[in-house]
Amino acid sequence: MDNPGTATRIAREDVRLETPRLVLRKPREDDLEDVLDIFSDPEVTRYWSGRPWTGLDEARDWLTRVRENHASGTALALVLQDRDSGRVIGTCTVFQIHYTRRGEIGYALDRTRWGRGLMHEALQALVRFAFQTMDLRRLEADIDPANTASRRSLERLGFKREGLMRERWEVAGQVSDSEIYGLLRHEWCGGK
Repeated sequence: MDNPGTATRIAREDVRLETPRLVLRKPREDDLEDVLDIFSDPEVTRYWSGRPWTGLDEARDWLTRVRENHASGTALALVLQDRDSGRVIGTCTVFQIHYTRRGEIGYALDRTRWGRGLMHEALQALVRFAFQTMDLRRLEADIDPANTASRRSLERLGFKREGLMRERWEVAGQVSDSEIYGLLRHEWCGGK
């Protein structure tokens, strides 16, 4: 990163975002069993760029990478903690944070929580934080064209489809395209 700015500095700090039903915070060791439950589910990782996890070692490796990225300021990964149960039910991340004030978002939610608007609630908070606090001017997302739920989530937040990258990913012998979505700070409507 040529010119570390606000986003890089903030990715290194302790971050806690609150919504009516969720707390978004940096992950801890005691979250790893819940995170493993999420990323070991083939339905959750169906459109992901990696295979489902098979053990706690993969969750530990993930946490190590997350902490390294936080320290370098290249990503801000947060877990979604359910306020009522205290359980971690998902993740959302701003990664590929670039000195030109752009970043990419990624997210996952426990399948038993799908269809309740929880990811929209989390992404509203994350996008608001990225634009207002991290001072990013652009957010991007890369999704599998078959992932209609993710497309709806992005469009509901105001993201626009900007293109298609053919045969971009290969996971477990399956090749897939990527749709690229973008949202500019001046286009964002505040997450309504």
